[in-house]
Amino acid sequence: MEVTLIGMGLGDPTTLTAQAVRALEGADGLIGARRLVEGLNLGREVPRYPATKGTEILEILRRSGLERPCVLYGHQAALMAPTEVLAEQHARSLTALLEKEGIPFRVLPGLSSVQYLAARLGRPWQDWKLVSAHGTRCDPVAAVLEGREAFFLTGGELGPGELCQALRDAGLGHLRAVVGEELSYPAERITRGTAAEFAQGTFAPLSVLLVEGAERPRAAVSSGIPDEDFLRDEVPMTKREVRAAALSLLEVEEDDVLWDVGAGTGSVSVELALLARRGRVYAVERKGEALSLICANRTRFGAWNLVPVRGTAPAALEDLPAPDGVFVGGSGGELDAILAAALGKNSRVRLCVSAIALETLSAAAAAFAARGLEAQVTQIWAARSKGAGGLNLMMGQNPVWLISGRRREEEA
Repeated sequence: MEVTLIGMGLGDPTTLTAQAVRALEGADGLIGARRLVEGLNLGREVPRYPATKGTEILEILRRSGLERPCVLYGHQAALMAPTEVLAEQHARSLTALLEKEGIPFRVLPGLSSVQYLAARLGRPWQDWKLVSAHGTRCDPVAAVLEGREAFFLTGGELGPGELCQALRDAGLGHLRAVVGEELSYPAERITRGTAAEFAQGTFAPLSVLLVEGAERPRAAVSSGIPDEDFLRDEVPMTKREVRAAALSLLEVEEDDVLWDVGAGTGSVSVELALLARRGRVYAVERKGEALSLICANRTRFGAWNLVPVRGTAPAALEDLPAPDGVFVGGSGGELDAILAAALGKNSRVRLCVSAIALETLSAAAAAFAARGLEAQVTQIWAARSKGAGGLNLMMGQNPVWLISGRRREEEA
């Protein structure tokens, strides 16, 4: 037995490669999605087995007695060549199973929807970011934040409408987009517009989405942005030196989910979002004026992965995803409950609490100890120069304490 895995192009038989046609002419059985195996006209009768999971296909191969079976993959997957970063998931799992069983196989890639859409648009695709939203978790905001066009293979619960809705909700509704429906079929339709125009639209099940990259007004990674760069009015703001130290203590990684509780102007939230460029930052704030500033600063810095959340902690934290790190700039007297909410969602969450009063420092240290957290206290007492005549005087800032830590691994 030799198994041939065939990328069926976009599903229209006219897009098959010559190699695939020859393999199908000699096939003694077809395996694949029902739409593919039942819809393919070979001009002769052969056994057809609807199956998509690698384990199901392997079982069919074991009991069918086939000698030259062809496993079909179509439309979105097209069994893209190894040089393309989106090899189809089922094909990967099947090839691993075939290798383990010692069953010979070959892969014949087909014309992908990426290549087809690029050709229809008359544009190169080599710089596109390829993202699968076909039955898998997908973050369209993180994809476009890389600054290049993002091509989405859609399917299941995530179609172009849902992906564009997520972009619009993140403040990226202005991004130009293209939806390709039923590519290569008689009902093919290619529509141009914006993410906002496509949000929650209804599109054909066989659809792809291309979205332009989002621009950031400044460098994507920065620690300690000058205070004067932020819009703040009269809302309290965590100062530059404290922000830089807090970000270091939180050990931010690029795909982290982060909470900023009592976010104020959003200065910490913005810097967290610029560092966690593949993650999400939830800026929790109860005051409407401050929330408006958070939104304005998000736009100012292109921190589109920052999600403003209006509400009072801990109630506002209930529906948020489990955090990897939490910064508490203002607790409203609910610090213990905020820590409980964070630890309840992730026992190993990284924590950092800002305190400007001795009473807050004492309460934070006690709250950490009560929950089995080993607190590290850092005092930031910065001074900045100020010209006075021909002299430069050092003007001291208010001291700030940062209480940070996490639960020890053996206790988590």
